[in-house]
Amino acid sequence: MKTTTKWVEALAFDAIADTGHTVRIDTTAEGGGLNSGMNPKKMLLGALNGCTGMDVVDILKKMKVDFSDLEIISEAEQTEDHPKVFTFIKMLYRIHAKPEDLDKVKRAVALSQEKYCGISAMLAKHCPIEYSIELI
Repeated sequence: MKTTTKWVEALAFDAIADTGHTVRIDTTAEGGGLNSGMNPKKMLLGALNGCTGMDVVDILKKMKVDFSDLEIISEAEQTEDHPKVFTFIKMLYRIHAKPEDLDKVKRAVALSQEKYCGISAMLAKHCPIEYSIELI
């Protein structure tokens, strides 16, 4: 696995994966950026959501659970002093599934959080991650 990150201008960077995919990393204009992409910490939360989301979708498909509209919302608290690091992450999995499948959804999320999602495992070594599930 390899990425190359190139400075664009101001505080904007393009991160290019060895697959050729590019993601813009930036900050607000008020913060000195171009406001052309997510800031790194928000991108990290997005990566956490994507990592666990891929797991949950894969596990639910294997369990033959019919679902739609999966949305994962993460919020992080961080320290006031530099380096500003996460102190707590709260995640909400919102999914449209049948109430009778709730236990399977819970199992899929738990498997992702506790066994499969590498980003969750890395972040959990530094700060607590709490999650909940909401059927929609």
